[in-house]
Amino acid sequence: MTQYGFMFDMNRCYACQACSIACKDWNGLEPGAEKWMGVYEWEQGTFPNIRLHALAFPCGHCEDPACAKACPNGALYKEDEFGAVLVDQDKCDGCRKCYDACPYGAPRFASDEPGTKMSKCTMCVDRLAEGMQPACTASCPLRAFDFGPLDELVEKYGDVRYCEGMPAPDATAPAFLVWNPREKQPLVPYDAEEAIALNRQRGDLGTLFEGAEDLASFDEGTVRRDELRMKHGTVVEFMRATRNDMA
Repeated sequence: MTQYGFMFDMNRCYACQACSIACKDWNGLEPGAEKWMGVYEWEQGTFPNIRLHALAFPCGHCEDPACAKACPNGALYKEDEFGAVLVDQDKCDGCRKCYDACPYGAPRFASDEPGTKMSKCTMCVDRLAEGMQPACTASCPLRAFDFGPLDELVEKYGDVRYCEGMPAPDATAPAFLVWNPREKQPLVPYDAEEAIALNRQRGDLGTLFEGAEDLASFDEGTVRRDELRMKHGTVVEFMRATRNDMA
């Protein structure tokens, strides 16, 4: 077996959701939480050093998949051509032990109803068999993804399978490489204090802030997504973490 995998460049992704939409379209998935490609968004820092992050993650198709080991019915297995982790839904009883075991939260459920069967990214093995790329990687307008034999991706991009907030890759060895964000560089030089002064000129609308210090601290809970969280207690939480799109 040749293990195939993904490379994702966090510097290119701006969370347009094209990969998630393409995945749903190709696989005939209904609107809602059963989206195999999760595009997670979060922000860090304060003005003028704010950083917006996005991570598009379908499934790690791990070398040692914890989900498969946890399934009491043998519903999850690693196919032997591309190394994809697949589910036999005829064997799935919706016990969710696979989700509890997966550090990445890759198993998906259309609802929180007990007994809802799990579904997940298939690596588009049907497309691979026809010589095509997975729907998600083929649809990215910024080419944030690369896909192919994992050893070739490692040789080309290095062997980093982690960004801040992701689970450590040691336990399951995901076939998912990450190019982490580079140091932020301003595209257009500007004076932060002057920008603040200009924005304070609101006329009859009143003043929202006095200086930079007012933009550097917030009440707790103001920033709702300030860290990467890949596992969630409900489908609503998952939808919020990956943007509540209707695709």
